Formats: sequence, structure tokens, C-alpha cells
Amino acid sequence: MKIAYSHLVSHIKENPSVQEISDRLFQLGHEHEIDENIFDMEFTPNRGDCLSVSGLLRDLSVFYTCNLKQKIYSGNIDSLQIDFENLSQDICPKISFLKLEIDKIPSKYSDYLENYFLDLNLNKNNFFTDISNYISYETGQPTHCYDANKINGKLVFQELDINQEFETLLGKKINLTDKNSVFLLDGEVINLAGVVGGKSTSCSSETKTVFIECAFFKPEAIIGKSVKYDINSEASHKFERFVNPECHEMVIRRFINIVKDHANITDMSFITNEFKKNKVVKIPLNVNKINKIIGINISEDQYLNYLLKLGFHINDDLILVPAYRCDIETQNDLAEEIARIIGYDNIAKNELNMPKVKISNNHDIENKLRYLLLDKGFNEVINPPFISSGSDYSIIVDNPLDSNKKYLRTTMTDSLLDNLTYNERRQKDSIKLFEISDIYTSNNNKINKTRKLAIIASGRVGHNHEDFSKKITKKYLTEIFKEALPNEDFNFQILTRDSLKSKIKNEIIGCEVNIDDFSSELLNYNQEFKSSNNFAQYSPISDLPYSIRDLSFSIKDFTKRKPLEEYILGFKDEFLKEVYIFDYFYNEKNSEIKIGFRFVFQSPSSTIKETEVNNIIGVIINHTQKIKGISIPGLN
Repeated sequence: MKIAYSHLVSHIKENPSVQEISDRLFQLGHEHEIDENIFDMEFTPNRGDCLSVSGLLRDLSVFYTCNLKQKIYSGNIDSLQIDFENLSQDICPKISFLKLEIDKIPSKYSDYLENYFLDLNLNKNNFFTDISNYISYETGQPTHCYDANKINGKLVFQELDINQEFETLLGKKINLTDKNSVFLLDGEVINLAGVVGGKSTSCSSETKTVFIECAFFKPEAIIGKSVKYDINSEASHKFERFVNPECHEMVIRRFINIVKDHANITDMSFITNEFKKNKVVKIPLNVNKINKIIGINISEDQYLNYLLKLGFHINDDLILVPAYRCDIETQNDLAEEIARIIGYDNIAKNELNMPKVKISNNHDIENKLRYLLLDKGFNEVINPPFISSGSDYSIIVDNPLDSNKKYLRTTMTDSLLDNLTYNERRQKDSIKLFEISDIYTSNNNKINKTRKLAIIASGRVGHNHEDFSKKITKKYLTEIFKEALPNEDFNFQILTRDSLKSKIKNEIIGCEVNIDDFSSELLNYNQEFKSSNNFAQYSPISDLPYSIRDLSFSIKDFTKRKPLEEYILGFKDEFLKEVYIFDYFYNEKNSEIKIGFRFVFQSPSSTIKETEVNNIIGVIINHTQKIKGISIPGLN
């Protein structure tokens, strides 16, 4: 959001410079850039209360003397009679309407309204829409203006499944599909709620009687709509981030005041429909806890002074959170408010007095198992503990990070199957994975935590020529682990592919065992692992397209096989992500080895080019053609 320096500083007694305000904004956690005295603000999604001049001034008031009061109409307003029905009150718990008529359209705007367009380089639309846009910029509350002469019939708000063409007030035609929150006039959609109004009821330069909607919508009903329908909407940007549900009358009276600055009002009426009261968040007053959280020593008077400037109220021993601060719920949230006001750079460093922790035997056992598995060619994975569906033994998380994944997993195998499928879809033909983590179950209201090791594997044993024809089987895994840990039972099982929607037929072998079941003898397992001091570093799988090339070689001189393998498998290039043997055949009759290498190319920053692949393949071919006893069928 863009906010002009002049529009801020005109309300600040101290008259700070652009740079000084900028420094304070950064201290408060508000990222921005400055272009010709215009602050281009980047607010975090939880700070919708700052998406306006008044909201930003409210934050700055902890440093400056700010005039936060707008001139509003203070007279009486008649009660509006309207045929309106709200069929989705949970989505729109509060809505207000103002009907207003003026004697004539003004020929020019007052200085403050004119400067709004000039300073921000904005285009004008029509009188009432221009005021609506200015009100949103000034207060943070979007309003929508209808031409009142076009509102004849019953107005309905409803969230419903819909499949209908809708023309916006700017003339763009969109196809509304699935669930949408809309305003209907005699069954026709006239407004995509919280996003954009319709052309059929829009105001024009001739509109003298206006019908103004001022609403509060639940953010989750608005989120994603502007993106889905490719609409650049300032209103949706604010509604998605929460607007003040308690500001309707102030906003309406501010609207009237601005109209009165430009024209004579011949008639006006107003009504507010509140279907559900906004719940006031109350947090106990506890400055000692705040000091402990932040690591400072602030007085209670200073603490309360900061909060009062931000719009909080004090009632006995309770902090009352203002309606526009939906992000404040706990003492930790209040501590964050105080910390950003003080400035994180101004909080003294304190040495952490960490207690000494004795590492359990289980920790040592886990490390032994981890080294063993890495040495056997396995890769460790770490999965989140949350899943989308549960059982009778599952634990439901009250505040999940993802509302679609609210259960704690009772097994790790399902997560490892997802990992395996992810790799198979990316042409990986030798997959060996393991995970060490906790699982949680509930039984008779008792929560049980179990530390487990889970293993899953499928495909080829390895990528060298000796392992070319060897597939990972239950017997193979059992044997290699019995060799290393003869006293431990891994109980490998064949897992079904029924749920994976994969055409790959390789067997999937897996097991899941309790860490506690491993004997203490594992602590004395002192095998020197060849890879334990040279672990591969993690790198994410790129989403960029890759290119695959195959080269096949015919070897008559068997002494040349090993040098050939060493050269190709050891070949390095920034575009060569992987190389392995995909075909191996010994023709005893002709005394010939045929070996095929697969090369996987991928650019780190863009789509790999054909010329880049050809250049690398050319280098490899030129080198191998010089080796006597080796030929490339089709080239030699």
C-alpha cells in the first residue's frame, strides 16, 4: 500500500522528516520503500489495522503527538428503511447502509481530497466512488457505492455455490464458480462481496442519490477471490487481513462530512444490522511477565502508557484489546508490542543460563542407528507430525498450523510412502529412506508418546554395474541389517501400492520399530562407518525442468570397464545433476560388455538448453572415443 509522507506529517505535531518517519516505521516492524516521498508499505498479513493513514498514525503515536481524530458529521440521521436479508450471518456479522442525496455534483474537490489523487497519482472515477476510495485510504474501512436509483427490489447477502457470468463495475466479465459471497438484487448478482461491485448498479458522474454499503466480512470468506478472478482490488486486500468491525458509524459520519464539504445534502438515512457482537479480548495486566518475556525492566506506568497510545483500554487488572487488533490474544503478543516500541536493538543482551542436560541412552542409540543407515546408502527424512485424517486413537490439535492437517500421526509409514512417491515421480529408481521421530496416540484420555525408527525402500539396490539387476527385497534388507546388528529384529514387511496411484511395480519394503526395543548392546556397536565423517549436504529438489540423455558403450577390452566407469561416474559439471548405470549386459558368446549410462541435466537458474547438454555430452564422447577397446554403437 502506498501512503504519502505529506498525508502523515500533516497530522504529526513534531513535523519529523521523511527519513525519521522511515526509521520509526522500520523499528515498528513495517517494511517499506520510499519513492518521491511516497511510502510503499509491505505489512505482514496480521497487521491489517495499519492499512490506512489513521492506522499508521496510531502506531507512530508512541513516538509523536499525532492527531488521530477525523472531522465527522455529528447531527442526527434518519433511520433507513430497506428490504435487506442476510442469509450468511456467520460470514457477514455486521453491515451498515447509508442512503444519501445531494442537490448537484460538485465541479471541483476540496484541497485535501484533490491532493489525495495528485500526491498518489491516482485517477478519479466519480464523486461518490472517489470519496469511498479516499475513506478507505484514510480509515482502512472499504465502502461500496451503488447508484440508489438502480437499487429497486430486495437486497440479499448470501454465500452460495454459483456458476454465473458477472460484469464488474470496470466492465470486466468474469465467470463466478464454486462458493462465493455475493449481494443479490432480485436474484441477480450485483456485487462480489469484499472484492468488486457490479456494473449494473455502479455509480456514474451523474449519480446524485447514492446507496453506501459498509460491511465487516470474515477474512476467510474473502481470501483468494481477487487472485482467482484476476481482480486488482484494494478492498479485498484489506478485508482479507481483517478490518475494524466497530468503526461503521464513524466511517459513515466521516463520509457524510466529506460530502457536506462539497455539496448540499437534501436527504439521508442510515441503518446498522449487527447479527453477532464482536467479542472483546481481555488479557490480565502483568507487567512482570512482560519484563520476563522480553528481558527488560519496564515500569507499569510506562507499559500502560504505550498500550494506551496504541488504542488499548485498561479495566481494573485487565487489558482490553481494541477490535481492530485481531493479532493480539496473549501476553506474548503484548510483549511483542512493547519490544518493537522499545526497539529490539535497544534490548540488552543477556547470557542464557542453560542447564546441563544429560544425554539419554536412547539418544546414543539413535545416533548409532543413523550412522548405520547412512552407511548402508539410506537418506534421512524429516516429516511434519501433522496429517489430514485420523483414527480412534488419534490426537486432534486445537490450533493446527494447517486446518486441513489437524491430527498427530500415529504411524510414520504413510509419510514415508509420500516421500517415496515424490522421488519415484522424479525418475529415482533406487530409494532408501528412514526417519526417527515421535508418534502420538490417545487411549482412555491418556496421551502416549513413542519414539520410533521407520524404514522404507524400493527399486534397485545400487547404481553400479554389480547391482544393476539386483532389486531391493525383504530378504535383501533383512540380510544387510542382520549382518550389522544380529541381535535386533527389524521385521521388514512388503507394503501395498494400492493408494499411491503409481504405475511402478517395484516392491516397497518397510518397517517401523520402537527405539526402546533396541538392546543396550547397540551402545557398544563400534563399527567404523566409511561415510560417517563425509555426509552429503542437503540440497532441495529443483522445480526447474531437467533433460535426460543416455550413452551406451561396447567394451571388448574388459580392463577398460573400470576406468570408463570411474571417468563417467566421477564426471563433474554444474549442469550434470546425476549419472548412473541404467543398463548392463555381458555377452559371453561375443566376449563383450554392453553398458549404458544415464545423464540427468538441470540448470540451477533456468530451463536447461539443448546446446548446454550437447556440449557436455560432446566432451564425454571425445574423451571415451580415445580409449582403445571401447566403442559407442552408432558413432564408431
